[in-house]
Amino acid sequence: MVYDGERFQTNFTDFEQKYGFHDMYSGGFYSFETPEEFWAYWSRMIYLNRYNQLARGTYLDLLELVKDKDYFVLTTNVDHQFQLAGFDKQRLFYTQGDYGLFQCSHCRKTFDNEQRIRRMVTQQESLKIPTELIPKCPDCGKPLTLNLRSDDKFVEDDGWHIAAKRYEDYIRRHKKGHILYLELGVGMNTPSIIKYPFWQMTYQNPDAMFVCVNTGDTFAPAEIKERSVCIDADIWQTLHRILEARTLRLTKSLGLPMPAFRSASKLSK
Repeated sequence: MVYDGERFQTNFTDFEQKYGFHDMYSGGFYSFETPEEFWAYWSRMIYLNRYNQLARGTYLDLLELVKDKDYFVLTTNVDHQFQLAGFDKQRLFYTQGDYGLFQCSHCRKTFDNEQRIRRMVTQQESLKIPTELIPKCPDCGKPLTLNLRSDDKFVEDDGWHIAAKRYEDYIRRHKKGHILYLELGVGMNTPSIIKYPFWQMTYQNPDAMFVCVNTGDTFAPAEIKERSVCIDADIWQTLHRILEARTLRLTKSLGLPMPAFRSASKLSK
């Protein structure tokens, strides 16, 4: 997901001029003076990155590569791209939250936010939403917040715990035997969620392999280096080339005419 450059300039120039931040990510940490300003920014942010999105090529190609396999996705992304691409919801664990949910830290509940977010976007003026659109818990009346893990108030609702159990069951079933731990775009901000556990599980299972693809932060411990492949490159370009190579092998094995591929640089990531 692109949070800066032309996409930011097109949608957040007014916020940039008033508050001085230059990308959506930085704006998420800004201390807005009023709830009306806070939700004006965040409703626009959520709308653009959760509700006004098509499935991107990275996710579509990844699904094509794993759809006939016993896969499971552990992700810190909160933008719903895996489900947009068609991944099985029962095989997904969004551990850090969801742009599509409000949460009540007092009641420990979450609520779908699409209708309210869309109203905030269409009705905001002068970088503020109408006061009556500030979200409040329907049960206790306290202000709702974003369902994003930033402190100990993050709500792990029933859906979160069900997905966590599915992931734990999957890991338990694959402690032994051949398995690939594929790490895509994981940096060092929260390595304890994906990177370190993948290293440890690879180390503990002699039949496991670890593969990471990223622009930077592509490395593995010496203890598993013989069973690791680290690719310092664009994730989507890499997946697309793997998919092309697989298609060519299948085409040759069946004796079919060679397919024509579009340049990866001309497709949507």
